[in-house]
Amino acid sequence: MSTYIFSSESVGEGHPDKVCDTISDAILDACLSVDPKSRVACETFVKSNMVVVGGEITIPKIGKKPVGSVINLEKVIRDAVAGIGYTNNDDVFHADTLFINNYLTTQSDDIAQGVDAKKADGKKTAEQGAGDQGIMFGYACDETPELMPAPIMYAHRLGRELTRIRKTGKVKWLRPDAKSQVSVEYVDGRPTRIVNVVISTQHTADVKHAEIEKFCIEQVIKKVLPKNMLTKQTEYLINPTGNFVIGGPQGDSGLTGRKIIVDTYGGMGRHGGGAFSGKDPSKVDRSAAYMGRWVAKNIVAAGLARKCEVQFAYAIGHPLPVSVHVDTFGTGIVADKKILAAILKVFSFKPADIVKQLKLLRPIYSKSTNYGHFGKDDKDLTWERTDKVAELKKAVK
Repeated sequence: MSTYIFSSESVGEGHPDKVCDTISDAILDACLSVDPKSRVACETFVKSNMVVVGGEITIPKIGKKPVGSVINLEKVIRDAVAGIGYTNNDDVFHADTLFINNYLTTQSDDIAQGVDAKKADGKKTAEQGAGDQGIMFGYACDETPELMPAPIMYAHRLGRELTRIRKTGKVKWLRPDAKSQVSVEYVDGRPTRIVNVVISTQHTADVKHAEIEKFCIEQVIKKVLPKNMLTKQTEYLINPTGNFVIGGPQGDSGLTGRKIIVDTYGGMGRHGGGAFSGKDPSKVDRSAAYMGRWVAKNIVAAGLARKCEVQFAYAIGHPLPVSVHVDTFGTGIVADKKILAAILKVFSFKPADIVKQLKLLRPIYSKSTNYGHFGKDDKDLTWERTDKVAELKKAVK
Protein backbone atom coordinates (compact mmCIF):
# COMPACT_ATOMS: atom_id res chain seq x y z
CA MET A 1 0.00 0.00 0.00
CA SER A 2 1.09 3.57 -0.70
CA THR A 3 0.76 5.71 2.44
CA TYR A 4 1.48 9.41 2.83
CA ILE A 5 0.33 12.46 4.80
CA PHE A 6 -0.90 15.63 3.10
CA SER A 7 -1.51 18.93 4.94
CA SER A 8 -3.45 22.06 4.02
CA GLU A 9 -4.02 25.32 5.86
CA SER A 10 -6.76 27.93 6.00
CA VAL A 11 -6.80 31.41 7.51
CA GLY A 12 -9.60 33.40 9.12
CA GLU A 13 -10.99 36.59 7.64
CA GLY A 14 -9.14 38.53 10.34
CA HIS A 15 -5.74 37.34 9.10
CA PRO A 16 -3.87 40.41 7.74
CA ASP A 17 -3.68 39.05 4.19
CA LYS A 18 -7.37 38.17 4.22
CA VAL A 19 -8.24 41.62 5.55
CA CYS A 20 -6.64 42.93 2.37
CA ASP A 21 -8.47 40.46 0.14
CA THR A 22 -11.74 41.41 1.83
CA ILE A 23 -11.19 45.13 1.26
CA SER A 24 -10.12 44.60 -2.37
CA ASP A 25 -13.18 42.49 -3.16
CA ALA A 26 -15.48 44.93 -1.35
CA ILE A 27 -14.17 47.72 -3.60
CA LEU A 28 -14.61 45.49 -6.66
CA ASP A 29 -18.23 44.76 -5.75
CA ALA A 30 -18.89 48.45 -5.15
CA CYS A 31 -17.57 49.25 -8.64
CA LEU A 32 -19.60 46.51 -10.30
CA SER A 33 -22.71 47.79 -8.52
CA VAL A 34 -22.19 51.15 -10.25
CA ASP A 35 -21.21 49.68 -13.64
CA PRO A 36 -20.99 45.93 -14.46
CA LYS A 37 -18.33 46.75 -17.07
CA SER A 38 -15.95 48.24 -14.51
CA ARG A 39 -12.29 47.34 -14.89
CA VAL A 40 -10.80 46.78 -11.47
CA ALA A 41 -7.35 45.79 -10.27
CA CYS A 42 -7.30 46.81 -6.62
CA GLU A 43 -4.46 45.95 -4.26
CA THR A 44 -4.57 46.55 -0.50
CA PHE A 45 -1.81 46.77 2.10
CA VAL A 46 -2.44 46.93 5.85
CA LYS A 47 -0.17 47.49 8.83
CA SER A 48 -0.87 48.74 12.37
CA ASN A 49 -3.75 51.24 12.00
CA MET A 50 -3.22 51.96 8.30
CA VAL A 51 -4.88 50.81 5.08
CA VAL A 52 -3.29 51.56 1.69
CA VAL A 53 -5.22 50.89 -1.53
CA GLY A 54 -3.65 51.14 -4.96
CA GLY A 55 -4.09 49.87 -8.47
CA GLU A 56 -6.17 50.69 -11.51
CA ILE A 57 -9.92 51.20 -11.72
CA THR A 58 -11.90 52.43 -14.71
CA ILE A 59 -15.67 52.78 -14.49
CA PRO A 60 -16.91 53.38 -18.06
CA LYS A 61 -20.01 55.27 -16.92
CA ILE A 62 -17.88 58.02 -15.42
CA GLY A 63 -15.01 57.96 -17.93
CA LYS A 64 -11.68 59.24 -16.61
CA LYS A 65 -13.07 60.52 -13.32
CA PRO A 66 -11.52 58.99 -10.17
CA VAL A 67 -13.38 56.08 -8.61
CA GLY A 68 -13.93 58.13 -5.46
CA SER A 69 -16.27 60.45 -7.35
CA VAL A 70 -19.01 57.78 -7.41
CA ILE A 71 -17.99 55.37 -4.65
CA ASN A 72 -17.44 56.29 -1.03
CA LEU A 73 -14.16 54.41 -0.72
CA GLU A 74 -13.69 55.28 2.92
CA LYS A 75 -17.11 53.86 3.84
CA VAL A 76 -16.53 50.71 1.77
CA ILE A 77 -13.20 50.10 3.52
CA ARG A 78 -14.43 50.84 7.03
CA ASP A 79 -17.55 48.70 6.53
CA ALA A 80 -15.43 45.81 5.27
CA VAL A 81 -13.12 46.01 8.29
CA ALA A 82 -16.06 46.30 10.69
CA GLY A 83 -17.70 43.29 9.04
CA ILE A 84 -14.61 41.22 9.81
CA GLY A 85 -14.86 42.21 13.47
CA TYR A 86 -12.10 44.76 14.02
CA THR A 87 -14.24 46.90 16.30
CA ASN A 88 -12.64 46.13 19.67
CA ASN A 89 -11.06 48.96 21.61
CA ASP A 90 -8.15 46.74 22.71
CA ASP A 91 -6.95 46.45 19.10
CA VAL A 92 -4.79 49.03 17.28
CA PHE A 93 -6.48 48.11 13.98
CA HIS A 94 -10.03 49.48 14.37
CA ALA A 95 -12.64 50.15 11.68
CA ASP A 96 -13.50 53.59 13.07
CA THR A 97 -9.99 54.96 13.61
CA LEU A 98 -7.75 53.49 10.89
CA PHE A 99 -6.00 55.79 8.42
CA ILE A 100 -6.67 55.32 4.69
CA ASN A 101 -4.29 56.13 1.83
CA ASN A 102 -5.72 55.98 -1.70
CA TYR A 103 -3.42 55.43 -4.71
CA LEU A 104 -5.97 54.22 -7.25
CA THR A 105 -5.68 55.42 -10.85
CA THR A 106 -7.48 54.47 -14.09
CA GLN A 107 -6.60 51.44 -16.22
CA SER A 108 -3.79 51.78 -18.74
CA ASP A 109 -5.10 52.53 -22.24
CA ASP A 110 -2.67 49.97 -23.66
CA ILE A 111 -4.14 47.21 -21.50
CA ALA A 112 -7.68 48.41 -22.11
CA GLN A 113 -7.38 48.18 -25.91
CA GLY A 114 -6.30 44.56 -25.64
CA VAL A 115 -9.29 43.66 -23.52
CA ASP A 116 -11.92 45.79 -25.26
CA ALA A 117 -14.05 44.10 -27.93
CA LYS A 118 -12.95 46.47 -30.72
CA LYS A 119 -10.20 46.91 -33.26
CA ALA A 120 -6.87 48.51 -32.37
CA ASP A 121 -3.52 48.95 -34.09
CA GLY A 122 -1.46 45.80 -33.71
CA LYS A 123 -4.37 43.77 -32.32
CA LYS A 124 -5.22 40.82 -34.55
CA THR A 125 -8.94 40.60 -33.78
CA ALA A 126 -11.81 42.85 -32.70
CA GLU A 127 -12.89 40.37 -30.03
CA GLN A 128 -12.44 40.81 -26.30
CA GLY A 129 -9.06 39.42 -25.36
CA ALA A 130 -7.57 38.10 -22.15
CA GLY A 131 -6.61 40.79 -19.65
CA ASP A 132 -3.14 39.30 -19.24
CA GLN A 133 -1.00 36.34 -20.22
CA GLY A 134 -0.70 33.47 -17.79
CA ILE A 135 -1.63 29.93 -16.84
CA MET A 136 -4.64 28.92 -14.75
CA PHE A 137 -5.66 25.61 -13.21
CA GLY A 138 -8.95 24.06 -12.15
CA TYR A 139 -9.25 20.98 -9.96
CA ALA A 140 -11.83 18.64 -8.46
CA CYS A 141 -11.83 15.25 -6.74
CA ASP A 142 -14.34 12.95 -5.05
CA GLU A 143 -12.89 13.10 -1.52
CA THR A 144 -15.64 15.32 -0.08
CA PRO A 145 -19.27 16.16 -0.97
CA GLU A 146 -18.00 19.48 -2.33
CA LEU A 147 -15.71 17.56 -4.73
CA MET A 148 -12.70 19.19 -3.09
CA PRO A 149 -9.57 17.76 -1.42
CA ALA A 150 -10.26 16.72 2.17
CA PRO A 151 -7.38 18.58 3.93
CA ILE A 152 -8.32 22.06 2.65
CA MET A 153 -12.06 21.55 3.21
CA TYR A 154 -11.48 20.39 6.78
CA ALA A 155 -9.21 23.38 7.45
CA HIS A 156 -11.89 25.73 6.06
CA ARG A 157 -14.55 24.15 8.26
CA LEU A 158 -12.51 24.97 11.35
CA GLY A 159 -12.04 28.59 10.31
CA ARG A 160 -15.70 29.09 9.44
CA GLU A 161 -16.83 27.65 12.77
CA LEU A 162 -14.41 29.83 14.75
CA THR A 163 -15.76 32.88 12.92
CA ARG A 164 -19.38 31.84 13.40
CA ILE A 165 -18.92 31.41 17.14
CA ARG A 166 -16.94 34.66 17.45
CA LYS A 167 -19.61 36.66 15.67
CA THR A 168 -22.36 35.36 17.97
CA GLY A 169 -20.56 37.18 20.79
CA LYS A 170 -20.94 34.20 23.12
CA VAL A 171 -17.18 33.62 23.48
CA LYS A 172 -15.97 37.06 24.51
CA TRP A 173 -12.25 36.33 24.36
CA LEU A 174 -12.16 35.38 20.67
CA ARG A 175 -10.59 37.91 18.30
CA PRO A 176 -10.57 38.04 14.46
CA ASP A 177 -7.12 36.74 13.50
CA ALA A 178 -6.91 32.95 13.17
CA LYS A 179 -5.30 30.09 11.24
CA SER A 180 -6.05 26.39 10.94
CA GLN A 181 -4.25 23.41 9.46
CA VAL A 182 -5.21 19.76 8.98
CA SER A 183 -2.95 16.82 8.10
CA VAL A 184 -4.65 13.80 6.52
CA GLU A 185 -3.22 10.34 6.01
CA TYR A 186 -3.83 8.80 2.57
CA VAL A 187 -3.70 5.09 1.83
CA ASP A 188 -3.64 4.17 -1.84
CA GLY A 189 -4.80 7.67 -2.74
CA ARG A 190 -7.81 7.76 -0.40
CA PRO A 191 -8.06 9.83 2.82
CA THR A 192 -8.28 7.53 5.84
CA ARG A 193 -7.65 9.52 9.04
CA ILE A 194 -6.69 12.92 10.41
CA VAL A 195 -3.18 12.81 11.84
CA ASN A 196 -3.10 16.25 13.45
CA VAL A 197 -5.02 19.50 13.68
CA VAL A 198 -3.54 22.94 14.29
CA ILE A 199 -5.55 25.99 15.37
CA SER A 200 -4.05 29.36 16.24
CA THR A 201 -6.62 31.94 17.28
CA GLN A 202 -6.14 35.48 18.51
CA HIS A 203 -7.59 36.09 21.97
CA THR A 204 -7.88 38.65 24.75
CA ALA A 205 -5.16 38.87 27.38
CA ASP A 206 -7.31 37.60 30.25
CA VAL A 207 -8.07 34.07 29.01
CA LYS A 208 -5.98 31.05 30.02
CA HIS A 209 -4.38 28.77 27.43
CA ALA A 210 -6.11 25.72 28.93
CA GLU A 211 -9.53 27.28 28.27
CA ILE A 212 -8.62 28.11 24.68
CA GLU A 213 -7.34 24.58 24.12
CA LYS A 214 -10.45 22.90 25.56
CA PHE A 215 -12.77 25.19 23.59
CA CYS A 216 -11.02 24.63 20.27
CA ILE A 217 -10.92 20.85 20.67
CA GLU A 218 -14.41 20.28 22.10
CA GLN A 219 -16.45 23.10 20.55
CA VAL A 220 -14.75 23.48 17.18
CA ILE A 221 -12.69 20.48 16.05
CA LYS A 222 -14.93 17.70 17.33
CA LYS A 223 -18.05 19.52 16.17
CA VAL A 224 -17.10 20.08 12.51
CA LEU A 225 -14.58 17.41 11.51
CA PRO A 226 -15.76 13.89 10.57
CA LYS A 227 -15.84 11.71 13.69
CA ASN A 228 -14.65 8.67 11.77
CA MET A 229 -11.53 10.58 10.70
CA LEU A 230 -10.51 11.54 14.26
CA THR A 231 -8.74 8.80 16.20
CA LYS A 232 -7.09 8.37 19.60
CA GLN A 233 -3.80 9.10 17.87
CA THR A 234 -4.94 12.44 16.38
CA GLU A 235 -2.72 15.22 17.72
CA TYR A 236 -4.19 18.63 18.60
CA LEU A 237 -1.91 21.69 18.55
CA ILE A 238 -3.82 24.72 19.85
CA ASN A 239 -2.08 28.11 19.95
CA PRO A 240 1.27 26.31 20.03
CA THR A 241 3.26 29.50 20.75
CA GLY A 242 1.35 29.77 24.03
CA ASN A 243 0.07 33.31 23.47
CA PHE A 244 -1.71 35.11 20.60
CA VAL A 245 -2.96 38.45 21.92
CA ILE A 246 -1.23 40.70 19.38
CA GLY A 247 -2.72 39.79 16.02
CA GLY A 248 -4.16 41.16 12.81
CA PRO A 249 -2.41 44.10 11.13
CA GLN A 250 -0.97 45.14 14.48
CA GLY A 251 1.08 41.95 14.69
CA ASP A 252 1.85 41.46 11.00
CA SER A 253 1.45 43.30 7.72
CA GLY A 254 -1.04 42.11 5.12
CA LEU A 255 -1.19 42.22 1.34
CA THR A 256 -3.80 41.26 -1.26
CA GLY A 257 -3.18 37.96 -3.05
CA ARG A 258 -0.77 36.27 -0.65
CA LYS A 259 -3.07 33.37 0.22
CA ILE A 260 -3.53 31.84 -3.23
CA ILE A 261 -3.15 28.24 -2.02
CA VAL A 262 -5.69 28.81 0.76
CA ASP A 263 -7.99 30.31 -1.88
CA THR A 264 -7.79 27.26 -4.14
CA TYR A 265 -7.01 23.60 -3.37
CA GLY A 266 -4.66 23.70 -0.40
CA GLY A 267 -1.73 22.64 -2.57
CA MET A 268 -3.44 19.48 -3.83
CA GLY A 269 -4.15 21.02 -7.24
CA ARG A 270 -1.57 23.14 -8.99
CA HIS A 271 -1.72 26.94 -9.17
CA GLY A 272 -0.68 29.24 -11.99
CA GLY A 273 0.45 32.01 -9.63
CA GLY A 274 -2.20 34.67 -10.25
CA ALA A 275 -4.24 35.97 -7.32
CA PHE A 276 -8.01 36.51 -7.40
CA SER A 277 -9.21 39.21 -5.03
CA GLY A 278 -9.68 42.76 -6.28
CA LYS A 279 -9.75 41.71 -9.95
CA ASP A 280 -12.73 42.05 -12.28
CA PRO A 281 -13.51 39.05 -14.55
CA SER A 282 -11.69 40.46 -17.59
CA LYS A 283 -8.60 39.30 -15.68
CA VAL A 284 -8.24 35.63 -16.59
CA ASP A 285 -6.21 35.07 -13.41
CA ARG A 286 -9.60 35.02 -11.75
CA SER A 287 -12.22 34.17 -14.37
CA ALA A 288 -10.30 31.34 -16.09
CA ALA A 289 -9.46 29.79 -12.70
CA TYR A 290 -13.18 29.82 -11.94
CA MET A 291 -13.81 28.32 -15.36
CA GLY A 292 -11.27 25.59 -14.65
CA ARG A 293 -13.00 24.68 -11.41
CA TRP A 294 -16.38 24.51 -13.21
CA VAL A 295 -14.98 22.22 -15.89
CA ALA A 296 -13.08 19.94 -13.51
CA LYS A 297 -16.00 19.68 -11.08
CA ASN A 298 -18.38 18.65 -13.86
CA ILE A 299 -15.93 16.00 -15.07
CA VAL A 300 -15.80 14.44 -11.58
CA ALA A 301 -19.53 14.89 -10.98
CA ALA A 302 -20.18 13.09 -14.27
CA GLY A 303 -18.20 10.11 -13.00
CA LEU A 304 -15.68 10.42 -15.81
CA ALA A 305 -12.79 10.56 -13.30
CA ARG A 306 -12.18 10.54 -9.55
CA LYS A 307 -9.70 13.40 -9.90
CA CYS A 308 -9.37 15.99 -12.64
CA GLU A 309 -7.08 18.94 -13.24
CA VAL A 310 -7.52 21.34 -16.14
CA GLN A 311 -4.93 23.88 -17.29
CA PHE A 312 -5.45 26.88 -19.59
CA ALA A 313 -2.91 29.36 -20.93
CA TYR A 314 -3.66 32.79 -22.38
CA ALA A 315 -1.93 35.66 -24.17
CA ILE A 316 -2.92 39.24 -23.37
CA GLY A 317 -5.35 40.67 -25.89
CA HIS A 318 -5.93 37.29 -27.56
CA PRO A 319 -9.50 35.85 -27.52
CA LEU A 320 -8.62 32.14 -27.41
CA PRO A 321 -6.53 30.12 -24.95
CA VAL A 322 -3.18 29.18 -26.43
CA SER A 323 -3.46 25.75 -24.79
CA VAL A 324 -5.89 23.54 -22.85
CA HIS A 325 -4.68 20.45 -20.98
CA VAL A 326 -6.48 17.78 -18.92
CA ASP A 327 -5.00 15.31 -16.42
CA THR A 328 -7.13 12.75 -14.54
CA PHE A 329 -4.10 11.14 -12.85
CA GLY A 330 -5.03 7.69 -14.12
CA THR A 331 -8.53 7.82 -12.58
CA GLY A 332 -10.47 8.48 -15.80
CA ILE A 333 -12.90 5.89 -17.18
CA VAL A 334 -11.84 6.93 -20.68
CA ALA A 335 -8.58 8.34 -22.04
CA ASP A 336 -7.70 11.92 -21.09
CA LYS A 337 -7.63 12.94 -24.75
CA LYS A 338 -11.25 11.83 -25.07
CA ILE A 339 -12.20 13.88 -22.02
CA LEU A 340 -10.34 16.88 -23.47
CA ALA A 341 -12.28 16.54 -26.73
CA ALA A 342 -15.54 16.49 -24.75
CA ILE A 343 -14.53 19.57 -22.77
CA LEU A 344 -13.72 21.52 -25.94
CA LYS A 345 -17.10 20.53 -27.37
CA VAL A 346 -19.16 21.48 -24.30
CA PHE A 347 -17.37 24.61 -23.02
CA SER A 348 -16.06 27.82 -24.60
CA PHE A 349 -12.86 29.26 -23.16
CA LYS A 350 -12.88 32.69 -24.76
CA PRO A 351 -12.66 35.32 -21.98
CA ALA A 352 -15.93 36.98 -23.08
CA ASP A 353 -17.68 33.60 -23.14
CA ILE A 354 -16.36 32.68 -19.69
CA VAL A 355 -17.84 35.89 -18.30
CA LYS A 356 -21.16 35.19 -20.00
CA GLN A 357 -21.38 31.48 -19.08
CA LEU A 358 -20.60 32.09 -15.41
CA LYS A 359 -22.50 35.42 -15.14
CA LEU A 360 -19.45 37.16 -13.72
CA LEU A 361 -20.43 40.82 -14.21
CA ARG A 362 -22.22 40.93 -10.85
CA PRO A 363 -21.16 42.17 -7.40
CA ILE A 364 -20.77 38.65 -6.00
CA TYR A 365 -17.09 38.55 -5.18
CA SER A 366 -17.18 39.29 -1.46
CA LYS A 367 -18.91 35.92 -1.11
CA SER A 368 -15.85 34.22 -2.56
CA THR A 369 -13.13 35.96 -0.54
CA ASN A 370 -12.87 33.92 2.65
CA TYR A 371 -12.55 30.18 3.34
CA GLY A 372 -11.79 29.29 -0.25
CA HIS A 373 -13.13 30.42 -3.60
CA PHE A 374 -14.17 26.83 -4.32
CA GLY A 375 -16.36 24.27 -2.58
CA LYS A 376 -19.07 26.66 -1.37
CA ASP A 377 -22.81 26.03 -1.67
CA ASP A 378 -23.96 29.41 -2.99
CA LYS A 379 -26.01 29.87 -6.15
CA ASP A 380 -24.19 33.12 -6.96
CA LEU A 381 -20.87 31.28 -7.20
CA THR A 382 -21.77 29.79 -10.57
CA TRP A 383 -18.50 27.92 -11.07
CA GLU A 384 -19.72 25.42 -8.44
CA ARG A 385 -22.63 24.26 -10.62
CA THR A 386 -22.68 20.70 -11.98
CA ASP A 387 -25.02 21.55 -14.84
CA LYS A 388 -22.88 20.14 -17.67
CA VAL A 389 -22.81 16.53 -16.48
CA ALA A 390 -25.28 15.20 -19.05
CA GLU A 391 -23.60 17.01 -21.95
CA LEU A 392 -20.16 15.70 -20.96
CA LYS A 393 -21.40 12.12 -20.65
CA LYS A 394 -22.96 12.39 -24.09
CA ALA A 395 -19.82 13.96 -25.58
CA VAL A 396 -17.48 11.14 -24.51
CA LYS A 397 -19.59 8.38 -26.10
